[in-house]
Amino acid sequence: MFEIQQENALLGATILGIDLTKDLKNEEVTSINQALAVHQVIFFRNQKLSSNDHKRLALKFGNLQTHPAYPTVKNFPEITILENDRDNPSKIEEWHTDMTFKSYPPLGSILIGKIIPESGGDTLFSSLASAYDDLDDDIKKSLKGLTAEHSFEHGFKESLAEPGGRERLADALIDNPPVNHPIVRTHPVTKRKLLYVNRLFTHKINGLENKESKKMLAYLCDHIQKDKYVCRFVWEKDSIAFWDNRSVLHKPDNTYWPQLRRMERITIDDINRPY
Repeated sequence: MFEIQQENALLGATILGIDLTKDLKNEEVTSINQALAVHQVIFFRNQKLSSNDHKRLALKFGNLQTHPAYPTVKNFPEITILENDRDNPSKIEEWHTDMTFKSYPPLGSILIGKIIPESGGDTLFSSLASAYDDLDDDIKKSLKGLTAEHSFEHGFKESLAEPGGRERLADALIDNPPVNHPIVRTHPVTKRKLLYVNRLFTHKINGLENKESKKMLAYLCDHIQKDKYVCRFVWEKDSIAFWDNRSVLHKPDNTYWPQLRRMERITIDDINRPY
């Protein structure tokens, strides 16, 4: 069985001694699932996965989602291409959880580094459970029972503002109306409580006046991204990050621009709606 090397006290672990190009045994899948729930994001190095390998690996953990806005690998609609260079800078600067604009956001995402810049391009992850644990009791009480609106339109406002953006994303806008999720959700495996808001997709807190909603969202998002909740993954070619989309936020370090960076990602369905 493989070795687990913890990154820090709150989140992150590197899995050593496993070859993901091979078909995983049931006990390996179980152990990886357990490591993911406990460590929230897990990393692998030197994994030369083909698109077939990537898809086969992801299917071990659930059904696969497609993304309404990003290009995909030919013949693999499940594999999203995240590629940026001088002519196509990244539009994602904010901390976020993938696709919370869906009623059933993904369980997790498996991201592979295909072309890595010489400097920059790291990915940062933040623990939503640890951030919740440290909130004052009065704030925890004030958040109990509250929901927030998550919006595709809010998250992709820059793309929509581009010439032809609304036409290009017209179907995605229709298919992804705003949804509500609890601000504090419970992880279905660990049963830990988590803050479930992010700057990219969380548009407003329901039941609060606009000014109060903005103030509370800003406070919570600032709190989540404090350094003590964060681990940083430094990419190498053929490295993999597999994160629990229910329990971490993430963001890219875009200081690599204008260098070329290409990543390929699969997101995995969750059968549970946030509760």
